[in-house]
Amino acid sequence: MTGPEVMDVARDAITTLILVSSPIMLVGLAVGVGISLFQALTQIQEMTLVFVPKILAIFVAMLVALPFMAATMQGQMLRIAARIASGG
Repeated sequence: MTGPEVMDVARDAITTLILVSSPIMLVGLAVGVGISLFQALTQIQEMTLVFVPKILAIFVAMLVALPFMAATMQGQMLRIAARIASGG
Protein backbone atom coordinates (compact mmCIF):
# COMPACT_ATOMS: atom_id res chain seq x y z
CA MET A 1 0.00 0.00 0.00
CA THR A 2 1.17 3.47 -0.74
CA GLY A 3 1.01 6.41 1.62
CA PRO A 4 -2.16 7.94 0.14
CA GLU A 5 -3.95 4.58 0.33
CA VAL A 6 -3.04 4.26 4.00
CA MET A 7 -4.36 7.77 4.61
CA ASP A 8 -7.61 6.88 2.80
CA VAL A 9 -8.09 3.80 4.98
CA ALA A 10 -7.29 5.80 8.13
CA ARG A 11 -9.67 8.61 7.15
CA ASP A 12 -12.42 6.08 6.38
CA ALA A 13 -11.83 4.35 9.73
CA ILE A 14 -12.02 7.63 11.65
CA THR A 15 -15.21 8.62 9.82
CA THR A 16 -16.74 5.25 10.67
CA LEU A 17 -15.69 5.63 14.29
CA ILE A 18 -17.37 9.03 14.52
CA LEU A 19 -20.54 7.78 12.82
CA VAL A 20 -20.81 4.73 15.07
CA SER A 21 -20.13 6.50 18.35
CA SER A 22 -22.00 9.76 17.75
CA PRO A 23 -25.59 8.60 18.54
CA ILE A 24 -24.61 7.27 21.95
CA MET A 25 -22.34 10.20 22.74
CA LEU A 26 -25.03 12.73 21.80
CA VAL A 27 -27.63 10.98 23.95
CA GLY A 28 -25.21 10.92 26.89
CA LEU A 29 -24.44 14.60 26.35
CA ALA A 30 -28.12 15.60 26.15
CA VAL A 31 -29.09 13.62 29.24
CA GLY A 32 -26.10 14.96 31.17
CA VAL A 33 -26.91 18.56 30.28
CA GLY A 34 -30.59 18.03 31.12
CA ILE A 35 -29.81 16.57 34.52
CA SER A 36 -27.23 19.26 35.24
CA LEU A 37 -29.83 21.90 34.38
CA PHE A 38 -32.33 20.15 36.67
CA GLN A 39 -29.74 20.08 39.47
CA ALA A 40 -28.95 23.76 38.98
CA LEU A 41 -32.62 24.75 39.01
CA THR A 42 -33.53 22.69 42.06
CA GLN A 43 -30.19 23.11 43.86
CA ILE A 44 -29.91 19.36 44.39
CA GLN A 45 -26.18 18.63 44.56
CA GLU A 46 -26.28 14.85 44.56
CA MET A 47 -23.34 13.53 42.53
CA THR A 48 -24.86 10.11 41.88
CA LEU A 49 -28.11 11.52 40.44
CA VAL A 50 -26.56 11.71 36.97
CA PHE A 51 -25.50 8.09 36.61
CA VAL A 52 -28.73 6.06 36.60
CA PRO A 53 -30.68 8.16 34.06
CA LYS A 54 -27.61 8.48 31.85
CA ILE A 55 -26.96 4.72 31.92
CA LEU A 56 -30.60 3.98 31.10
CA ALA A 57 -30.68 6.55 28.28
CA ILE A 58 -27.44 5.23 26.78
CA PHE A 59 -28.75 1.66 26.98
CA VAL A 60 -31.96 2.63 25.15
CA ALA A 61 -29.94 4.59 22.59
CA MET A 62 -27.75 1.54 22.00
CA LEU A 63 -30.81 -0.64 21.43
CA VAL A 64 -32.24 1.87 18.96
CA ALA A 65 -28.97 2.67 17.15
CA LEU A 66 -27.56 -0.87 17.06
CA PRO A 67 -28.82 -1.72 13.54
CA PHE A 68 -27.31 1.50 12.18
CA MET A 69 -24.05 0.90 14.03
CA ALA A 70 -23.82 -2.70 12.80
CA ALA A 71 -24.53 -1.71 9.20
CA THR A 72 -21.90 1.03 9.31
CA MET A 73 -19.28 -1.29 10.76
CA GLN A 74 -20.18 -4.01 8.26
CA GLY A 75 -19.73 -1.53 5.42
CA GLN A 76 -16.32 -0.57 6.78
CA MET A 77 -15.29 -4.22 7.01
CA LEU A 78 -16.48 -4.89 3.47
CA ARG A 79 -14.45 -1.93 2.16
CA ILE A 80 -11.34 -3.16 3.97
CA ALA A 81 -11.88 -6.74 2.75
CA ALA A 82 -12.28 -5.47 -0.82
CA ARG A 83 -8.97 -3.61 -0.52
CA ILE A 84 -7.26 -6.73 0.80
CA ALA A 85 -8.76 -8.91 -1.92
CA SER A 86 -7.72 -6.49 -4.65
CA GLY A 87 -4.13 -6.68 -3.47
CA GLY A 88 -3.71 -3.19 -2.16
